[in-house]
Amino acid sequence: MAEAAADAHPNNKRKHNPNGLANESKERVIPRLLKEPNLSHAPDNYDDLVNIEYPPSLYSTMEQYLPSHMLTAPRDKKLAFMDRVLVKYRPNGERARVKNCFYLKLSLCWQRLHEDLYTLDPDQIFVEPFRKAVENGSEAALREILTEHSPGVFTFTMLQPGFCSKVLEEVAHFEKWAHEVKVSVLRPNTMNNYGAVLDDIGMETMLDQLMMKFIRPFAALLFFNVGGATLDTHHGFVVEYSIGGDLDLGFHVDDSEVTLNVCLGKEFDGGELFFRGVRCDAHVNGEARSEEMLEYSHVPGRAILHAGRHRHGAKAITSGQRTNLILWCRSSEFRELKKYQRDFSAWCGECLLRKKERRRRLTNAKRQPAA
Repeated sequence: MAEAAADAHPNNKRKHNPNGLANESKERVIPRLLKEPNLSHAPDNYDDLVNIEYPPSLYSTMEQYLPSHMLTAPRDKKLAFMDRVLVKYRPNGERARVKNCFYLKLSLCWQRLHEDLYTLDPDQIFVEPFRKAVENGSEAALREILTEHSPGVFTFTMLQPGFCSKVLEEVAHFEKWAHEVKVSVLRPNTMNNYGAVLDDIGMETMLDQLMMKFIRPFAALLFFNVGGATLDTHHGFVVEYSIGGDLDLGFHVDDSEVTLNVCLGKEFDGGELFFRGVRCDAHVNGEARSEEMLEYSHVPGRAILHAGRHRHGAKAITSGQRTNLILWCRSSEFRELKKYQRDFSAWCGECLLRKKERRRRLTNAKRQPAA
């Protein structure tokens, strides 16, 4: 890590290149964070900045992972350094241009339907058992409301019907507005052709608070091995399935460490989720074992929580319309540390199976009498 920090140090000078390529090459060097935080460092506050892409709390947290020579730098220098680290997670150029056009029209003429949706009010959003479990905070209280359907797939009742209805109405209102002003709606991901990014219409702060205060306690308990305790950013959106629209969703993994998936309604048949076990990149297309196979039928207001690397998909809807609120919860710390890992047996089912098999063979070999 010292080498990575040295590469990013501004005092490191490359030899002069007559073609003027040295500085360009240096600018392409991606700075890296430290593996362990400097807990004695008091980070700057970024709450007053409005033109930043990520939540202010993320930058404050990241400061503790900066190389030592950056800790005393001016805030704008630290911000620029961290932005270079985060650039790999930003949208590509085309998406950024579309977003700029979208945000311009949004700021000029978008009128919210339900203003209260944009502020986190636990009493109006969550059912009482969920709210009280988080307020209690103990492992026993959190586990009491959970149902584990198969290893790593948990469900619990979370959202009030009134909140679900308001989100559905807000999304319909937004889609109608987008059609009227002829603005391109940014779809949630490359897999879904219908739905909307809730962060884009102003719910980012509310959803960030929801993740940090209400989802991270569960994630830290259930998904510690995949960064559940260090979630710091999210991608929040709704997806829609209906006859004539998206019917199903193919087998995939999410771009998240932990995924929250809550059915909002409406009336529908079919559309069951199916799960096939957690895998690393090397084993993502491998076979699933019987104990990893699960089908789950959605219930409005009930949440599903699983690791982003848990392979899953959605069966075809057969009637009606199903809309789900999805929160991809991410950990920049886990993603950075993952670059240096070679053993994923702590969370990949196939890696764990192979590790156990190697140990079994080694144990048997040691038991064999010498010839």
